Amino acid sequence: MNLIFKYFPDLSENQIDQFSKLEALYAFWNAQINVISRKDIQELQIRHVLHSLGIAKVQSFKSGTHILDVGTGGGFPGIPLAILFPETHFHLVDSIGKKIKVVKEVAAALDLKNVTAEAIRAEEVKGEFDFIVSRAVTNMDEFVKWVRNKIAKKQQHDLKNGILYLKGGDLTEELQHFPNAKLFNLTDYFDDEFFETKKVVHIPLKKK
Repeated sequence: MNLIFKYFPDLSENQIDQFSKLEALYAFWNAQINVISRKDIQELQIRHVLHSLGIAKVQSFKSGTHILDVGTGGGFPGIPLAILFPETHFHLVDSIGKKIKVVKEVAAALDLKNVTAEAIRAEEVKGEFDFIVSRAVTNMDEFVKWVRNKIAKKQQHDLKNGILYLKGGDLTEELQHFPNAKLFNLTDYFDDEFFETKKVVHIPLKKK
């Protein structure tokens, strides 16, 4: 919890309480439905929670914003972001039903009223969203095909509506078809070694 508070010192008492419960909740559910590797569950705060919150360092979401989290797994980046932005609505989707069960249980335990979750393929999701967030679920060409028609027209943030994607390594080849892509290095916000190659990729999209 100290790690989260180090980089996000202005949390409310309720947010501190919610973040502090994550480790025990995921340890409990992961023992029953394996959604996080054993190594990662021991480093949940940095590898999952803080990594997810890297998106918040790049763009702070306004009240009433709608966010779609594609391939959320056990709830990342959606759950940590939903704690940080209680006035923003998050819809978390994954094609694997047991992962969505964990998401729903964690969200209920934390009383996150701004989270909905659905076991569904990304292509089948209905609705429009200001941003679509994800953590490296597939290559960008494929991902854009899944989500292109789900972007809301109205702009209300510094960054244009589109994709905010957490990924690491050299992305030159993967992003060659996206000249408008902007990369934000997470080492600019977090000083832990884990973030050395980690980035947030922003790709603005217009609905077609």
